[in-house]
Amino acid sequence: MIHNSGMDPFGELGVDLSSSELRETAYEILVGACRSSGSGRRLTYVSSSNLKERSQQQSQTHKSAASKVKKALGLKPKKKKKSSGEEEDEPDRKSLGELMRVQMRVPEQTDSRIRRGFLRVAAGQLGRRIESMVLPLELLQHFRSSDFSSEREYEAWQRRNLKILEAGLLIHPHVPLDKSLTAPQRLRHILHAASEKPIDTDKHSESMLVLCNVVTSLACRSFDGSTSDICHWADGIPLNLHLYKILIEACFDVNDEASVVEEVDDVLDQVKKTWVILGIDQVFHNLCFLWVLFHQYIATGETENDLLFAVDHMMVEVVKDADLAYDPKYSKILSSTLSLILDWADKRLSQYHEFFHRVNIDVMQSVLTIGVSAARVLMDISREYDKKRKEVDVACSRVDAYIRSSVRNTFSQEREKLITSRKSSKNQQSPLPLLCLLAQNICDMAFNEKEIYSPILKTWHPHATSVAVATLHACYAKELKKFVSSINELNPEAIQVLLAAEKLEKDLVDMAVADSLDSEDGGKSTIQEMTPYESQAVITNLVKSWIQTRLDRLREWVDRNLQQEDWNPQVNKGRFAPSAVEVLRIVDETLEAFFLLPIPIHPVLLPELIGGLDRCLQKYIIMAKSGCGSRVSFISPLPALTRCATGSKFRAFKRKDRSLSGPGRKSQVYNRDGDDLFSVPRQCFRINTLYNIRKELESLERRMVANLKNNGLAHDVNAGNGNFSLSIASSMEGIRELSEAIAYKVVFHDLSHVLGDYLYLGEVSSSRVEPFLEELEQNLEIISVTVHDRVRTRVIIDVMKASFEGFLLVLLAGGPSRAFSVQDARMIDEDLKSLSDLFWSNGDGLPADVIDKVSAAVRGVVSLFETETESLVEKFKHVSLGSNEVSAVAKWRPPLPPTTGQWSATDPNTILRVLCHRNDKIASKFLKKTFDMPKKI
Repeated sequence: MIHNSGMDPFGELGVDLSSSELRETAYEILVGACRSSGSGRRLTYVSSSNLKERSQQQSQTHKSAASKVKKALGLKPKKKKKSSGEEEDEPDRKSLGELMRVQMRVPEQTDSRIRRGFLRVAAGQLGRRIESMVLPLELLQHFRSSDFSSEREYEAWQRRNLKILEAGLLIHPHVPLDKSLTAPQRLRHILHAASEKPIDTDKHSESMLVLCNVVTSLACRSFDGSTSDICHWADGIPLNLHLYKILIEACFDVNDEASVVEEVDDVLDQVKKTWVILGIDQVFHNLCFLWVLFHQYIATGETENDLLFAVDHMMVEVVKDADLAYDPKYSKILSSTLSLILDWADKRLSQYHEFFHRVNIDVMQSVLTIGVSAARVLMDISREYDKKRKEVDVACSRVDAYIRSSVRNTFSQEREKLITSRKSSKNQQSPLPLLCLLAQNICDMAFNEKEIYSPILKTWHPHATSVAVATLHACYAKELKKFVSSINELNPEAIQVLLAAEKLEKDLVDMAVADSLDSEDGGKSTIQEMTPYESQAVITNLVKSWIQTRLDRLREWVDRNLQQEDWNPQVNKGRFAPSAVEVLRIVDETLEAFFLLPIPIHPVLLPELIGGLDRCLQKYIIMAKSGCGSRVSFISPLPALTRCATGSKFRAFKRKDRSLSGPGRKSQVYNRDGDDLFSVPRQCFRINTLYNIRKELESLERRMVANLKNNGLAHDVNAGNGNFSLSIASSMEGIRELSEAIAYKVVFHDLSHVLGDYLYLGEVSSSRVEPFLEELEQNLEIISVTVHDRVRTRVIIDVMKASFEGFLLVLLAGGPSRAFSVQDARMIDEDLKSLSDLFWSNGDGLPADVIDKVSAAVRGVVSLFETETESLVEKFKHVSLGSNEVSAVAKWRPPLPPTTGQWSATDPNTILRVLCHRNDKIASKFLKKTFDMPKKI
């Protein structure tokens, strides 16, 4: 029978009664109840000689009608066991009485004594109903020590019956004891005395008379205080439930505790006859039967699923009873019974992945039904005591909790399994990080959940799959968060994990959405519960950090190496600065490393990387051209206008380097190159470097487009935003600035001794342009050899522009020491032609049309030098006053025309300057009279 498993919903008896003593009492009640109901024949002893014949008759009856109880409970027929040499015929059956004796494990000797005792009771109580008797009291009066094998056995039997009276009348009375009663105290005194010395049970003895009076007065009480003919001695809770449970247990085969006997219908019929004594009704019977079935399933190792299915069926009846029963005592026992069952179900359902699998999923169905039913009844009971208790969907909420608990537990087990596996195979590690493997396994878990468990769980929770995947999502989120917090920099493992997390999240969200489409909110609540992993955001931040680190290194490198660069083409073998070659190599390698990153968002982050690299390169370019000067830095401010005065020592071009003087001084450009950081060769070397940067960046942009195209990302809207526009534009501007700086440095600085300090100083015929042309040609040769052929023409054009401008400044702003006559115009024109021919170089130099275009303004100015003074004065007056005629007033004095620097034959300031340098009295008188212009400054 049932072994003690530590579970008892009926409560403690409070009396020292062993299970065998309780079983013997229950058997006595059963025999008495059956005899009283007129079925004594069925419990009459049957000799072994007649047993086979009766068993065969009963066997035919059982074959003709299947057990109604088994059918109702869904119990399958008991499998027949056949040993070797045994025929297949059904074995002999016992009579029902014999079956009950065997099932309750009552020895034949004890059974005979009990039946003899009831014969004596019946003889003395003719016509008296069993419920009007106190059976232990009756039996105490009709048994003597001679009925037992020993005095010791008799005394033990007597003590048992007295303990039963104590339990039924004093500890668990059906009608509560009134404090004013004296009988309880008297009975306690008798029981205490009996524990020291057996009672004289002769029915005429004084002790027996006193016991009978006390017991009868207690047993025959009623709730209204009147005396009843019904005795209440075994119908108090929980004594009656303990006894009745023993009787119900007789339904289980004593030789096979997992099976219900074939005669279960008859057994229950007999057991129900004890209701009148034990105060049991159908609802208590159903509750006890539920508990016994459940307890038997537990006691037999939870392997007999038939018993569990029977519990499931019986629970249906108990739930019906609970809706109709309002007895507080019943509710209390019901609550304790269902609480134990629910606790058991909770433990299994909270870890249903561990207990249930595809092969026994029907068991999970029953456990769920049992657990949910118990929970619903318990909720109803609690609501009766607490009217304010909020009504909730018990089934849905509990199943929700089961799913989350079991999924979390399974996730933890899977994680630990992977960790253990990884530790045990250190030398054969999987190429995938642990969280990648975990993500794959979670995805499998989710699909298994949907296929195996959700169909069962959906009976009580319509969105069971959504709850499971949301829980898995949350479990993985915790692991992912810890992993992300430990990442210091971008690495392949981090990318693998984040991409695996992104895929897992997509699969889980898709499952949740599909499962929740028919919900009231369309699955929004479930999706909101699944806080996004934001893998792409994490990847983006990591890549941005990766980009920032490399940009910081590149900026640091640019600062450090540009300070060491000497820009000397004679020292460097190549035509470009080594620092530029190196910075372009770093940029190229950075881009290559970026495209090798295993991320799907190259186009999104490429503009940020290119932008950073572009700014670094722009910084390099700006630093490379810094300090090289400009047009303004090499041209001195124009001197004040004055009349020419031959012999004046005023130097037209003010120079900081006062050592560079003397009309015959040769250029020392070759000797200065090693010392001058901004010499022409070094400046040309910078131009080459900037041109190479531009060319390489354009090539790099083409390679990026090809790379994006190979990855199928050429048409991404972000891809077009990544280019080196700043660096390319800065390099082009740098080339322009450096080219202009070279030109004006050569003309106005390096060749100032043959231009500003010599050309046309004094007599024109003795200070012609040839020295300037000779040294200019030397510089042009240096430029032609040094500057890249794709940039050379631009630099030479800038030198030509500077040369023409310098030529003009000598003519127009050469100071009072330069005086020209109309006759000098021919030589000036010849010098201008020589200067132009230098750049034309017999067709090997610049195109003639380019030279003509640049020199047009110079030729116009030179034409003024050929004009007579009177005509110049009239022309000046005309351009100064516009179309108005010159006033005849002698005191006419026009304003001094502003210097615009736009020299031309029609510019008033240009004409005025020609007059200032005209070496004749008419010009001097006009200037003195009109502008009061002195001859000296």
